[in-house]
Amino acid sequence: MEETKEGLTCKGIAERLTLGITRVLESMPGVMDVRFVEREPAEKRCLMSWEQKNTCVLPEDLRDFYLTTDGFTLTWSAKLENESVPLGCMVLNGVANLRPLCQSSSVFSLPNAPSLADLDWDEEQVEESECGPAEPHFDSRSRIFELDPCSGNGKVCLVYKDCTKGVVAQNCEVWFLDRSLYWHYLTPSFTAYYRLMITNLGLPEWQNAFTPYGPSPQAKQWASLYQPLSFHCEPSMADLTGEPPVNKLDPSKAFRGKAKLPAPKKKQSAQGGVGGTAKGQGSSGRHSGGRR
Repeated sequence: MEETKEGLTCKGIAERLTLGITRVLESMPGVMDVRFVEREPAEKRCLMSWEQKNTCVLPEDLRDFYLTTDGFTLTWSAKLENESVPLGCMVLNGVANLRPLCQSSSVFSLPNAPSLADLDWDEEQVEESECGPAEPHFDSRSRIFELDPCSGNGKVCLVYKDCTKGVVAQNCEVWFLDRSLYWHYLTPSFTAYYRLMITNLGLPEWQNAFTPYGPSPQAKQWASLYQPLSFHCEPSMADLTGEPPVNKLDPSKAFRGKAKLPAPKKKQSAQGGVGGTAKGQGSSGRHSGGRR
C-alpha cells in the first residue's frame, strides 16, 4: 500500500513538473515514445557550493526547481512511415552541469589562441539597443552559464550582466547564443523560459524563432504540424490566404506521367514552295548578273 502511494506521489510530482505536457503529447497523432527522466532533488549544500564557487546567487525560481529535481529531460519521437524518428527534446542542465560558458584555456591549447573574450574588443559599443536589452559580454563584465545545449544548434544560457570582480551577482536573464556567437534575448526569468520551453514542445530549433533568420525549413514543417496554434511564419513566406509555407502535394500532378507530345507533321508543300522560291530568286539573280 505504501509503494502504491509513493508511486502516485512521484507521478503527481512529474505531472506538476511537466505541466501535463506528457498527456498532451501522447494525444497527438504520430507521437510516440514520450519519456520523462525523473531525477532526485539537488542538495542545498550543492546549491550553496555552486553560488560560492561562481560568485552568483541563484534566482529563487531556479533554486526551487533544483530542490525539486536536479535537471530536466523530456524526449519524444514521431512516427514517420514505419519508423520512430527522435524529434522533441527538452533539457535543463543539473547543478553539476551548470558550468561557465567561458572556461579557462586548456593545457593542450596554444598559448596565443583567441578566446571568446577577444570578441568584446569594442569598448564603446552601445549598451542599450532599440530592439531590447543590452547584449551580454564574453569577458568579465558578464557571467554566463550553459542551461541547455540545444542539441548542438546553439546554447541557452543563464546570464548575469554588469558584473564586478569580487562582487556577488544577483540578477540574471535567459539568452540564446547561436552557432555564429550572436546573442538573442529570450526571457527575463527562469520561470518564463521554462513555460516557453514547455509551450514549444521541445521541437527542433524552436529557439531560432527568436532570431532574425528563424528556424530551418524542415523545423518549420515540424512546427506547423505539431504546433499550429502558436507557430507563426514570416509574412513574406505566407501565401495570399495567410497559410503557413507548408509543402502542398497534389497527387494528380505529382504522380502523373509525362504525356508524350505528338511529333509535328512536316508540311511538304510549304517547304517545297519556300525552297522553290529561294531557288527562283537565286536563278534570277544569276541571270541578272549575266545580263550585266
